[in-house]
Amino acid sequence: MSNSILSNRLVKKLTLSFLAILLLAGLGYTIATIYLSNQYFYETTQRLHANLAQDLIDEKFVDASPIDSAGAINKALFGDIMHDMMAVNRAIEVYLLDMDGHVQYSVVLDHNAPETNQKRISLEPIKAFINSKGQNYILGDDPKNLDNKKVFSAAKFNKGEKEGYIYIVLAGEEYLTTRASLFNSYVLKLGLGSLAVTLFFAAILGVLSVWYLTKNLRELVFAAKRFQQGDLEYRIKDAEKSDLAGVTTTYNEMAETILGDIDKIKSVEKLRRELIANISHDLRTPLSIIQGYIETLQMKDEDLSKKERLDYLKTINASGERLSKLIAQLFEYSKLEANQIEPQKEPFLISELANDIHRNYALLAEQKNINLKLEMGKGIPLVFADISLVERAIQNLMDNALKFTPKNGEVIVQITPKNNDVEITIKDSGPGIKQENQALIFERYRQTKTGQRKEGAGLGLAIVKKIVELHNASINVLSKPNEGTSFSFSLPIYQMA
Repeated sequence: MSNSILSNRLVKKLTLSFLAILLLAGLGYTIATIYLSNQYFYETTQRLHANLAQDLIDEKFVDASPIDSAGAINKALFGDIMHDMMAVNRAIEVYLLDMDGHVQYSVVLDHNAPETNQKRISLEPIKAFINSKGQNYILGDDPKNLDNKKVFSAAKFNKGEKEGYIYIVLAGEEYLTTRASLFNSYVLKLGLGSLAVTLFFAAILGVLSVWYLTKNLRELVFAAKRFQQGDLEYRIKDAEKSDLAGVTTTYNEMAETILGDIDKIKSVEKLRRELIANISHDLRTPLSIIQGYIETLQMKDEDLSKKERLDYLKTINASGERLSKLIAQLFEYSKLEANQIEPQKEPFLISELANDIHRNYALLAEQKNINLKLEMGKGIPLVFADISLVERAIQNLMDNALKFTPKNGEVIVQITPKNNDVEITIKDSGPGIKQENQALIFERYRQTKTGQRKEGAGLGLAIVKKIVELHNASINVLSKPNEGTSFSFSLPIYQMA
C-alpha cells in the first residue's frame, strides 16, 4: 500500500472526524439555543407582567370584592375580568386563591379545561414572588396540572374580612397549544439553518485544519520518499520544533543510523576485499616456495648434494610452518570476530606467565642479537582473566616486537601494578609507527608501509585487540618514528570475596 493511499485515508478520517465534531457542536448549539430562548421568553414575559395581578386588584377590586359577605364568589366581577382578558390577552388564566392556596374560582377561556376548584397550589413561590416584587424569575404551580410549572403574576388582596390571592398564569394552555403548533416549524427552520451554516463552515475549517495539522506529516512522508529514492543526506529541518517532534527527530536519528550502518557495511566490505587479497597473497607466497622447491627436488634430485637437499627441505618446512601459522591466525581471528570464544576467567600470577614467556623468547632474541628484558617488582598481585588468551595476546605482541626490532636492539617486557589493575607493556626499539597509521594497525590484516619496510603485523595485532576487548579493556600504543613502539593493556586485580 502506497504512502499516498495511507495519506488520503488519514486525511479522510481527519475530515470526517472534524465534520462529526462540528455537527455535534451544531446540534448542541441548536438545543441550547432553543432552551435558552424559552427561558428568555418566559423570564421576559414574567418581568413585563409582574404587576398584572396587583393592577387587576387595584382596578377591579376598588369598589367590589371578589367574595361577598355571605362567602359567595362574585361571578359578575369575574365576568368583567374575562371580558377584559379576551380584549387584551387571551393567553392568561386568572385564579382566585384562599389563604391556604386552594383554588376558589378560575377565569379560563378554554371551556374544555379540567376542573381546578379546590386544588391546592403551593404558596411558597407566590410569597417569594411578592417579596421580590416580581424582580426574580420564579415558576409556580399550574392549577390544571400540578406537576407542571408556569410563569405567573400574583398579588394578595384584603377586602374587609376576606383575604386571598389573585394568581395569574401568564402562559396558559391556549397559548402553549398555539405555540407548540408553531414550535416544530421553528425548530425545523432553526435546525436546518444551523446545519447549513455548520456544514459550510465545517467544510472550510475542515480543509484548512486538515491541511495545517498534516503539514508536518506531509513533510515526514516527503522526507521518507526522498530517502527511499536515494537522497540519504536529506533530513527534516527543525525537527525538534515540529508538532510531531517525537516522530520527526526519531526519523532523523533513524536516517543517521541507517546512513552510518551503510558506511560501516561499505567499510566492512572494503576491508573484506582487502583481507581476501592480503590472505591470498600471503598464502600464495609460502605455497609458491613449497611448490618451487619440491619441483626442484623432483627435477634435480640426482644432481643435488646432500647439503643442498637438506637446505631445500628446511626451506619447505619453514614455509609450511609459516603457512600453518597463518591459517591458525585466520581461524583464531574468525572465531574471535564471531564471538565464538568466551573467556574462562580465573585468578593467576601474571608474574609467572611473564617469566615463562621471557624464557621462551630468550633464545629467539639471542639469535637475532636483541636484548630481551623483563622488568617487574616483587609481590605482583593476582589478576583475574583468561590465562590462555592473555598468553596469546602477549605472544603476538612479542612476535611483533622481535620482528621489527633491528639487530643490537632492545625489547622490554614490563609488569606494573596500578590501583585496581596490573599493566602489561611491551616496548621495542624498532622503527616506530607514524601517528596517522597508529589507529590502522589494529584493523584486521591491515599492514601499513614506510618505503619498503612494513610497520604492521597482519592479523596479530587485530587478534590482540579482540582478546583485550573480551576482558573489557583496551590496548594502547605509544610510538614515534625512529623511537620505537610501546604496546600496553591492563588486567583487573583479583578481588577475593
